[in-house]
Amino acid sequence: MIELIGASKEFIKPSGEIHTVLNNINLIVGKGEFCSIVGPTGCGKSTTLNLIAGFEQPSKGKVQIQGTQLQGINKHAACVFQTENAFPWKTVIDNVSLGLRLDGVKKEEAYSEARKWIEKVGLKGFEGHYPHQLSGGMRKRVALAQCLITQPEILLMDESFSALDVHTRALMENELLSIWEETSASVIFITHDLEEAIALSDRVIVLTAGPAATIKGDYKIDLERPRNVSEIRFDPQFMKLHEQIWNDLRDEVFISYAHANNA
Repeated sequence: MIELIGASKEFIKPSGEIHTVLNNINLIVGKGEFCSIVGPTGCGKSTTLNLIAGFEQPSKGKVQIQGTQLQGINKHAACVFQTENAFPWKTVIDNVSLGLRLDGVKKEEAYSEARKWIEKVGLKGFEGHYPHQLSGGMRKRVALAQCLITQPEILLMDESFSALDVHTRALMENELLSIWEETSASVIFITHDLEEAIALSDRVIVLTAGPAATIKGDYKIDLERPRNVSEIRFDPQFMKLHEQIWNDLRDEVFISYAHANNA
């Protein structure tokens, strides 16, 4: 479904110096696979997601979607970001149905489909509410419904739950898994939280510290599904995986801190 082939990304600093964020990234994500990317702050996790979304073009190498080189915005993908993406002047049902309306679906049909997704994410009865009338967790549910109603083949999530309290975050993680298991979407999930990455994913990719970050580790998460993210953390295999991946990640975090202190 997704393939990065020798993908690198460079930016030009105000000084004119070339800054390499990502260097020679080679990554394949299969259809229906849930893949998380972790790494120290500033290593290029979000840049990797932006390349897959088509928001940025690689400076070298290429991104392929279903075997075709990506040119421009990835029309197979939908994105859920850390920041709010609901229009404050629109109700829940108007926000959720917007993607279909923009695709030319008639209002009545779009509303009917929106009601199904609003119920799926646990917001039945809130169709007429505005974003400011909802809690943070409820607004994240709206964001999920907004993306999933278009039935994307690829779901891109960038620190989507990081602003939530720990209890709401666990609820949203379980909600995401429940809905994802009903679809065949491939997921790229960016997070700083290694426990979250392991609990959700089929694979966890570890990036090295920047600049010129590359892939250091690619770990298969062979934990049974379906999963409850709160309970799976006590599984001995989970703890073993956490220790193994953290040993890889920890060194990169220390390198990142050293770079920051010397900057």
